[in-house]
Amino acid sequence: MFDKDPPKDWPRIAPALFYDDAPRAIDWLCQAFGFAVRLKVEGEAGRIEHSELELRDSLIMVSTGGREDPADPSKLDRVSPRAVGNKNTQALAVFVDDADAHCQHARAAGAVIFREPATDDYGEEYWADRSYGAIDLEGHHWWFIQRIRG
Repeated sequence: MFDKDPPKDWPRIAPALFYDDAPRAIDWLCQAFGFAVRLKVEGEAGRIEHSELELRDSLIMVSTGGREDPADPSKLDRVSPRAVGNKNTQALAVFVDDADAHCQHARAAGAVIFREPATDDYGEEYWADRSYGAIDLEGHHWWFIQRIRG
């Protein structure tokens, strides 16, 4: 089922996130969390049709929310958590080198920290991590994790 590698420079899985103000979100994600823009496709009135943001060997796609084709009702609405009362159906987990330093940097950039850095030890048979939880400027939930053991 997985005999072939993904396309060059693509991870096997790449989540897509939707923002009301994708241009601002892209700038903020780069400044607050350390992403770098690999590709940005702009449409009319500054709408981000597609973008690719890298963080080392990881990739996320960010675009402006809304209906891909307003004339086609079969197209799903794609929205920011902010557009639906801050409801969230997913959280992204990102491994970092230093969870405390990353948290301090993200907080200074305006991230809402919903869980302060803490160490979770799952026992000698498993692993120990230091992690924190953050909410970005439109309500997406992020976990930043530093592996300590395992």
